[in-house]
Amino acid sequence: MLKLLCHRLLHWLGSLLRYCCISALGLVLLFAYLPVPYTGVMLEKQLQAWFAAQQQYQLRHQWRPLAQISPHLLQAVVAAEDQKYFQHHGFDLQAIEKALVYNSKGRKVRGASTISQQTAKNVFLWTGRSWLRKGLESGLTVLIEGAWGKERILEVYVNSIEFGPGIFGAEAAAQRYFGISAARLNRQQAALLAAVLPNPQRFLVQSPSPYVQKRQQWILRQMRQLAPVQRQLR
Repeated sequence: MLKLLCHRLLHWLGSLLRYCCISALGLVLLFAYLPVPYTGVMLEKQLQAWFAAQQQYQLRHQWRPLAQISPHLLQAVVAAEDQKYFQHHGFDLQAIEKALVYNSKGRKVRGASTISQQTAKNVFLWTGRSWLRKGLESGLTVLIEGAWGKERILEVYVNSIEFGPGIFGAEAAAQRYFGISAARLNRQQAALLAAVLPNPQRFLVQSPSPYVQKRQQWILRQMRQLAPVQRQLR
């Protein structure tokens, strides 16, 4: 009897795994061409707000094609989050190695996620640290690198990343914080938005701390030194 139950459980888990893999592959192929209307992290944050009875929480998100997003913002997010974006295939091995060494010393945990990894997490998964999520993220990163390519990944990233509580994507952030469209963001505004990305719950665009202001200036310097992102997308 126990053997039969174990067999049925393994069969059910196997079927569930196959279903999840097929669904993930289908979504990856679908989102290679269609706008991403809603993401896993959006759902997670909305559920958190409901369970915490945060009635003031309002999710803002408007998809915009890459041509309608300021090149300054593209330059800023690459400068801030993943300067080797166009050199790697989804994973920055040097950054991962440095993070492992740093974290092994018992200091504050440092991440090494690329824009590709962040996009995989934001669209399909959830936040938080766990080996399960990291494993799923790695598999999805390989899929989107192969199916989407760098231009599409960057387009999805700037349309799905969280810039503040309930503020997802470049267009919603530009309108909420500056009263303009994402296409009209200047260098300073773009760098400020990118400066809060490590923790948009703690670092605020509207009331930037000295740390955020210092990070904004660092990003501006990096933007000038990096090759233009738009040129590398061609």
